[in-house]
Amino acid sequence: MTTVGITQLLLLVGTFTLVAIQFIISRLLGHRSGLQIEQHRYLTIQARKSRQQVEELFAMTDMLQSAENHEDAGAVLEATSRSLLPSFSGALYVFNNSRDRLDLAKCWGHDGEFDPADALLPSNCWALKRGKVHVNDMKAGSLCCTHHVGTDATIEVPMVARGTIHGLLMFGCPADTNGKEQLKDNSRIARALADSMSLALSNIALREKLRTQSLRDPLTGLYNRRYMEDSLERYLSMAERDGDATSAIMIDLDHFKALNDKHGHAKGDAVLRDVAGQLVGGLRPSDVVCRYGGEEILVILPKCSLDEATGRAEFLRAAVEALSGSHGAAISASFGVASVPETSNGPADLVAMADAALYQAKRAGRNCVQAALVREEKKLGSQIVESNSPRLAVG
Repeated sequence: MTTVGITQLLLLVGTFTLVAIQFIISRLLGHRSGLQIEQHRYLTIQARKSRQQVEELFAMTDMLQSAENHEDAGAVLEATSRSLLPSFSGALYVFNNSRDRLDLAKCWGHDGEFDPADALLPSNCWALKRGKVHVNDMKAGSLCCTHHVGTDATIEVPMVARGTIHGLLMFGCPADTNGKEQLKDNSRIARALADSMSLALSNIALREKLRTQSLRDPLTGLYNRRYMEDSLERYLSMAERDGDATSAIMIDLDHFKALNDKHGHAKGDAVLRDVAGQLVGGLRPSDVVCRYGGEEILVILPKCSLDEATGRAEFLRAAVEALSGSHGAAISASFGVASVPETSNGPADLVAMADAALYQAKRAGRNCVQAALVREEKKLGSQIVESNSPRLAVG
């Protein structure tokens, strides 16, 4: 082969090699471009998903501002949770201060192994003890709370606002939940839901506290006179509608001024608180106990006849008298009973008749019960009927 032929062959081989290299580079660049497109598409989907989640969380926060109680807040939480964590079951626990436990307020979607308990103890919950998100995952060998049941993982998030524990949010993960990254993403959503709920529960608690302060007597914890007046109107309207009786008991502590003068006002305040506790403990949950003024207390008894109310007053009289000696002094009270429609017509008349009966109890020697009765012929007016322990004595 001549020199020219060799040169041409080399040029041909070089050209072919260059074309091959260009082809390979083109394929590589094309593959890289495809990967970039796929990555861009994935990031776009994730960004859209994150934006949607943020929008739903904002909407949830806005709705929670209108929640007046735990039921309202729980309904908003469930709706948002079903959207953001569609395959998860959930439970909302609210802290019960008086019992030092968490009570179940709302649950949803617990058709599988996740079975929320009616109540949880803070000492048994790692999320509350650690103050952060805790995942119960037996498959991964994690430390599980004693209330955790089943083999599927659960995510627990404490709800804390203004330094106060308000509750716990628990999610039951679906059986196909795989990997730490997926649990991490789900935990992030659960934490965001818990943050919104924490503020909502804190606001509900604050409003309830302010409402209680506006309706309760600060010394005794009994309802105040404003609440008494509203309750009388409400219960008497219901009684008139349903054809039921509503009774009232006016109570006055005997010789209370002398007790204050002899033992001091601090002792008098303590006696008032104890008497209030005895009265509340001896009545139905539906009965309303109010501090009328000073040492006077009024009890409203819905769906209660005059005879039933008089018997209840005698029971309360004995309960108050049983406090004697606990404060180094004799303690007793006088009781006046009235009822609508048997003795009175309307709120003001009911209170006036109970007060008149109380006055008669004072005149009768104190530490007794007097009931106002209306004669069968209403035109003749009312008369005061005396009661003494242990059973009402009419005469």
